[in-house]
Amino acid sequence: MKSLGLAGVGSALASQAAAQTPASDAPQTVPLRPFGKTGEKVSILALGGIFDITSNQLMLQRALDFGVTYWDTANSYNNGNSERGIGMYFEKNPDARKKVFLVTKAGGGRNANNLNARLEESFRRLKTDYIDLFLLHGVGSGNELTDEVKAWAEKAKADKKIRFFGFSTHSNMAQTLSAAAKLGWIDGIMLRYDYRNMRADDMRAAMDACEKAGIGLTAMKTQGGGPIKLENEADVKLAGHFMNRGFSEHQAKLKAVWENPQIASICSQMTNVTVLTANVAAALDKAKLSAADRAALWEYAEATCTRYCGGCTQLCEEAMGRVVAVGDVMRSLMYEREYGDSRLARETLSQLPPGARDLLLRFDFTAAEAACPNRLPVARLMREAAMLLG
Repeated sequence: MKSLGLAGVGSALASQAAAQTPASDAPQTVPLRPFGKTGEKVSILALGGIFDITSNQLMLQRALDFGVTYWDTANSYNNGNSERGIGMYFEKNPDARKKVFLVTKAGGGRNANNLNARLEESFRRLKTDYIDLFLLHGVGSGNELTDEVKAWAEKAKADKKIRFFGFSTHSNMAQTLSAAAKLGWIDGIMLRYDYRNMRADDMRAAMDACEKAGIGLTAMKTQGGGPIKLENEADVKLAGHFMNRGFSEHQAKLKAVWENPQIASICSQMTNVTVLTANVAAALDKAKLSAADRAALWEYAEATCTRYCGGCTQLCEEAMGRVVAVGDVMRSLMYEREYGDSRLARETLSQLPPGARDLLLRFDFTAAEAACPNRLPVARLMREAAMLLG
């Protein structure tokens, strides 16, 4: 079952796709969708850059072969080696740069000096002189989208250093998207979006507002808690349902997101060719989810909600007086448990203020647990995260 959720996810759909492929050496390529009002069309599957690209250049070539031309990275990924790896590929394959919709992200201060420094650093690493979509990394409030940021973005566009500007968001997504839709200068947003949160009324309203504003939307973290763990009856039931349908629950979750035409692309962490092929197979497959498929996902979401942080961190953080950045801590646990990436988990935690470990161990999280709509055991999770800090 573990291989069904990851390594072998594409077996059934891959065989279907192969049967539909014309006799040709060239593989089928994934479909394109419009990216907001930018005039660009992007591949509906995007290559997430949180992996060792410097030693896995084959992934970039295979992504291009499949038409996965939306490449996402960030200044901080793998201590800069994600950008360096893409730059290595462009240096050896200069014609590829024109085929790629290149996205990178800048963490740190939301000011002109930091953004200039981050952008120039990305240029050096990526071996390019322009970025298609430049994002502020990890925006959690519309208050971070200041007039200074707007002025910087407009100048960077005028100087032809970036083509489009926006942000990524892991927390408070509905509120942040709604605020961005009112600004008139945001071109694209990358957001946590999955079968669990897509039915929320505030999320639907925020997505509608962004569509009306012409903002291109990219979904990330679409698995909504990672692969099934076969820990209880709900896990077994979901795995069995989609096994009988001929595709994996992993692919079903991708399909659920693609069924929303407001999503231009899904950014997926694909660290090997097997996972890439499986995701491409899902993108090529024209079978729609049935009402029973959607019901199975929603039933599973309800049964396993206590495993899932929905990103509404303003609720728990405000309940505690914003003493602890619960959202960042929960994201680190996601990297550890769902991605199996201990390095990234510790890297995320290391950005917390000094003394964070002691605070996570000793703080009273009762108010946060009471505020959590998913009834997460916040105190236990914070202590487990503290152990990762050593």
